Amino acid sequence: MERRSLLKGVAGSTLAASFAGLSGQVLAQQGKKILVIASGQDIPNFDPHVATGYSASMLLRNTYDGLVRIEGNPPKVVPHLAASWTVSPDGLEYVFKLDPAARFQDGSPVTANAVAYSFRRTLRLAKGNAWMIAGVVDPAGIEATDVQTVRFKLLKPFAPFLSVLPWQFIVNPVLLETNKGSDDGQEYLRKNVAGSGRFRVKRNEPGNLYELERMPNPWKPGGNLDGAIWKIVRETSSQRLMLARGEAHIAVDLTSEDMDALKDRPGVVRILEPEFRTFSIKMNTQYGPLADVNLRKAVSYAFNYKAMLDAAGYAELMVGPLPPGLMSDPKLKVPRTDLEVAKSFLAKSKHANGGVKLTMVYVTGLEQQRQWALVLLDSLKKIGIELEIKPMVWPDMVASTKTPATTADFFPVYQTGNYADPDNVAYAAYHSSRNGNWQNPVYSNPKVDALIEKGRGEVDAKKRAAIYQEFQRLVVDDAPDLFGVLEKRRIAMRDTVQGFSFTPVASNAIDLQKLSLK
Repeated sequence: MERRSLLKGVAGSTLAASFAGLSGQVLAQQGKKILVIASGQDIPNFDPHVATGYSASMLLRNTYDGLVRIEGNPPKVVPHLAASWTVSPDGLEYVFKLDPAARFQDGSPVTANAVAYSFRRTLRLAKGNAWMIAGVVDPAGIEATDVQTVRFKLLKPFAPFLSVLPWQFIVNPVLLETNKGSDDGQEYLRKNVAGSGRFRVKRNEPGNLYELERMPNPWKPGGNLDGAIWKIVRETSSQRLMLARGEAHIAVDLTSEDMDALKDRPGVVRILEPEFRTFSIKMNTQYGPLADVNLRKAVSYAFNYKAMLDAAGYAELMVGPLPPGLMSDPKLKVPRTDLEVAKSFLAKSKHANGGVKLTMVYVTGLEQQRQWALVLLDSLKKIGIELEIKPMVWPDMVASTKTPATTADFFPVYQTGNYADPDNVAYAAYHSSRNGNWQNPVYSNPKVDALIEKGRGEVDAKKRAAIYQEFQRLVVDDAPDLFGVLEKRRIAMRDTVQGFSFTPVASNAIDLQKLSLK
C-alpha cells in the first residue's frame, strides 16, 4: 500500500498530519497512547442490542459493560458490573449484586433498574445477541429488588447462562428514553453510545476508521491507553505491511502466509492459538438449486477438502458442526471428497440434466476466503456445475441474508465462539430463530430446533452430550453446510503492546480493558 493512499485514507485526522504518523514512535512523541488495530471488517451498527460480528463486538465490549466478563484460557467468567452473584440449587434463580463504583459515561450510577431495562429491551427487539437468552428468561422474570441488586428467574435451566452474560450489554435508560423515538432508540444507538465502558467513540468514519478515546475518569481501572483506532484495511497483505512498518499495533485478519512472512520479524509478536472457531460455507437450503438436499450432498462430496486444508495453513478439517472441546463427536461420519458418490447424488437430484449455475460471495479483501471460493469453483467443475464468485463488503453481505431470495447460494461464515459451550455454535448457526442473520441465513429444520432447545435446558453433562451427538448426526445428514476448517487464531502485534492475554472466545474482537503501550 503506497504512503499517498494511506494519507488519503485518513485525511483530516486530528491525531497526526499523516497516517504514516500512526506509528508507535510518533504517537509517543505526541504524548498519546493510541493503539491502532488493522481489520478488514467495518462496524455496521453501534446498538448493543442489535449489532453482531467481531468488529461490532470489539466496539461494544469497550464502550459498554456486561454484568460479567470473560477472561483466560481456558475461559472463565469474572465479575464486572456485578461484584458478586448467587445461584439457586435448581439453577433457576440468579441474584447479582452490582459494583457501587460502576458509572455510565455521563457520570450517573449503573443501577439494577438499568440492568433490567437493558435485558427487557434486548428481549423486546429480538435482535443481535438476544438469541442467547431468548426462551431462557422473559421480562417478568427480571426484577430490580433494590438499587444495586437484580434477580433473574429463568423459565428453565440454562447451563451456559453466566457464560452468555458478557454479551448482554447494559445501556443508560435515561439517555435512551430521551432519544427513544418511534423505534425504541435504534436509530439513535446506531451511531451513538449510551454505555458505561472505559472508551467512547470520538470519530466514526464508515469504510475508513473508528476512533475510541478513553473516558476522563473510567470507573474500572485498566491499562494506559488514551484511545484506539479500528482502521479498515481490506487486504490482509496491507495489514501485514502496516504492522511490519509500525503503522499498526495489531492486525486481526492475517492469513497463514502473512504469519509466515512475519516470523522472526523484529518487533512483531505472533499469536497462533486454537480456539472455538469454525469456518463453514453455508448453502441456501430454502431458495434456488441448493434447496434440493441431493444437490447439496453432491456438492459436499465433490468438494476438495484437502485443497481447502492446504490453503488454510494453520488448521485442521472440521468433523461436523461442532468444534473440539464443545461436545463434538470425533467419530462422526462426514462427507469427504468422492466424485463417484457426488455424481450419484447429482443423479438423484432435480438437476441431473445439468445447467446449474451457482453463486458464492466472500468478504472483499479476505484472501483466505477468496482462495476457498476458488477451491469450490474447481471442485464443482468436476460435476458440471458453474460457480460465480462475488466479493462484497461485510455490511452488504450481512444485509443480503435478510431473505432466502437475497442470500447467495454459498455464504462463507467464520463462527467464533462467544462462550465455551456447544449451544454457542448450535443455536447461533442452526436454530431457525436465527434465520435472516449472517450466522444462519436460511437453514431451518424442526427436529434440529427441538434438539438444540433440549440441549440448552439439560444440565446433566452425559445427557447433554447424547443430545448433541444426535444433533450432529441430523445436521450432517441434512447437508446445510460445507464443513470446512478449524483454524488457529492468527493475530500479530507489535511488541510494544502490553497486557494482552489470549482467550479462545471472540479473540479478534480486541478487548482494550487491560492493554497498554510502552
